[in-house]
Amino acid sequence: MIDQPVMTLVQALIDQEALPSSYVTTVEQTILPLARHILELRRTTQRAVVVGIHGAQGTGKSTLTLFLQQVLSRHFDCRTASFSLDDIYLTRAERAHLADTVHPLLITRGVPGTHDIALGQRLLDQLMAAGPGERVPVPAFDKATDDHCPESRWPVFEGPADVILVEGWCLGAVPQEDHRDLANPVNALELAEDPDVVWREHVNQCLSGRYRSFFGHLDTLIMLKAPSMECVLEWRTLQEHKLARRIEAAPKQGDEERPLRIMSDDEVARFIMHYERITRRCLTEMPSRADVVVDVAENHRLGLPVFTNRPN
Repeated sequence: MIDQPVMTLVQALIDQEALPSSYVTTVEQTILPLARHILELRRTTQRAVVVGIHGAQGTGKSTLTLFLQQVLSRHFDCRTASFSLDDIYLTRAERAHLADTVHPLLITRGVPGTHDIALGQRLLDQLMAAGPGERVPVPAFDKATDDHCPESRWPVFEGPADVILVEGWCLGAVPQEDHRDLANPVNALELAEDPDVVWREHVNQCLSGRYRSFFGHLDTLIMLKAPSMECVLEWRTLQEHKLARRIEAAPKQGDEERPLRIMSDDEVARFIMHYERITRRCLTEMPSRADVVVDVAENHRLGLPVFTNRPN
């Protein structure tokens, strides 16, 4: 059973995120065991630990990260910072340059090669080295405008950090070693828009280089495992609907209309095709090497964590 102080915190978060009351069970059976796993890792290493949270679109990794961050910080008194790969995307202008010089598909955010890994590495270094009271700005990305938020709106973490949570859909992904596999398109987008395999080769090369180095800082990798690629498409479509409703309800700033980049269902389907190759590969091979695997049911309910040992 969850004790009262934790229950009070959890209930406030459930209300804040408009989650069903049944999420209390998820906290008890999934999130608290994960928090204890992280605390034990921190106790063993006696330094700031980096926790990776991998999950395809719609698996609930952002919600899980929020609850872990709050429970660790406020209940276990473990100073916990967090950020998402989504918040270190390249700017739209930088992706437009890649689209002009490498391949047009790189205008679309998401795949390896569209993140500012140098920014992510600097952030990780700053969070790990932060002293008492030192303030570290954490980048933020506005998906509605498809660009960085102004730095004045970036949240600030006050160090030092005991735990750093990093979440992302391709976090911990590995490249395809057999390049012949890259030549076989997995969907209509690859077939029609990348016939010469230039985009796929570039994405794979990025995974082989700076992404591999960045992912190498993870002390533990938690995988939220979706049941299928079809569920991922359905969940990502629902996410876009929620984003549209949230923006519609948000008050306008001054007299200016806020530029919107909300996708239609067809656009979401095409968008997901950018992610399909790596998502399918992660669903197949990552469970055997992740430190923790949590199955996600079709109704989004998280299963019990399965703890494994990752080879050295």
